[in-house]
Amino acid sequence: MYFFLLNLSLLDLGSISTTVPKAMANSLWDTRAISYLGCAAQVFFFLFLMVGEYYLLTVMAYDRYVAICKPLHYGTLLGSRACVHMAAAAWGSGFLYAVLHTVNTFSIPICQGNALNQFFCEIPQILKLSCSHSYLRKAGLLLFGFSLSSGCFVFIVLSYVQIFRAVLRIPSKHGRHKAFSMCLPHMAVVSLVLITAMFAYLKPPSIFSPALDLVLAVLYSVVPPAVNPLIYSMRNKELKDALKKLIQLFFCQQQ
Repeated sequence: MYFFLLNLSLLDLGSISTTVPKAMANSLWDTRAISYLGCAAQVFFFLFLMVGEYYLLTVMAYDRYVAICKPLHYGTLLGSRACVHMAAAAWGSGFLYAVLHTVNTFSIPICQGNALNQFFCEIPQILKLSCSHSYLRKAGLLLFGFSLSSGCFVFIVLSYVQIFRAVLRIPSKHGRHKAFSMCLPHMAVVSLVLITAMFAYLKPPSIFSPALDLVLAVLYSVVPPAVNPLIYSMRNKELKDALKKLIQLFFCQQQ
């Protein structure tokens, strides 16, 4: 579990470093310019890290399934070598997906100018600039990404169905609470990333709002990497006690 959290932290740090520093620099210098190669690099690294994170979250769902449903076999099924292989597969899958998607995206001809209505090079915004006759390739890109994400989503759902069935059979209330506390942070992160990303990439063209696009982009690209450490740290008793004291101190000062 902690090995996967280490990899998740590295992916979070990389993904948020891909978009936020450039957006902050543009804001400070009062510009929105980015080079063509810079945009392609940003798309590649963002896809690499975000897709790798999504695959790692899928692996973590399996980790939770084995820990709760087959605890006696955890050391056998998820030994150190197996964990390294699964983490490497998540990173490698993200890399391959990023290469294919970036090459296909930037091979589509652009006919609608070069201004993106976003704080980073987001693929839906890039596809809006493409020529109208390229709609089949655009649809193919989105369908390919949707198919992969749906497969991982189905795996996560099936894992949690088995987990909930096993948890509800635990006679001890304390045992059920402990099992649910292991799963809730993971479920919260997966739900936030999936819902916002799917709506951003699959919403119909009739729903056009720059403000909505900006909010959705922040929700799936900035918020999850920023709050992941906090969400997973809430299981730490010392951190929860320190946070409670900080909140109490804040409200006492306000009064």
